[in-house]
Amino acid sequence: MSDKIFIDTNIFVYAKLATEKEIEKQHQAKQFLKSQQNTVVISTQVLSEFTSVLIKHRIDDETIKNAIAEITQDCIVAPVSFNTIQTAWEIKTRYQFSYWDSVIIASALENECAILATEDLQDNQIIAEKLRVKNPFKFA
Repeated sequence: MSDKIFIDTNIFVYAKLATEKEIEKQHQAKQFLKSQQNTVVISTQVLSEFTSVLIKHRIDDETIKNAIAEITQDCIVAPVSFNTIQTAWEIKTRYQFSYWDSVIIASALENECAILATEDLQDNQIIAEKLRVKNPFKFA
């Protein structure tokens, strides 16, 4: 497909927030994000989910806005369209993924990403013969 990598919300959340037992994951997430040489793609869904998690953790608005600005400065932000949602339903039906994971996958496929970085799906799984799932916490 391409050298594009779609990064799921959980990677950004780990990089920004960590409890004592998640310090290692925070370090790995930060290293993973810093080491990206591929074109990074995220969707508006990723930004919304990221914002929602930070709000739940009572992070102030200015910090959230700054974090979003930092995330988006070096990546492509793809909108979730009606077509994305239709494709997500097809993926959900075919693979039995959750709806929200299916929207992430649909966005990655629409943007011709070769890799989907997430811990939420099976590492090395190939989806639609085009997209490889990679767990960045297994890269380390």
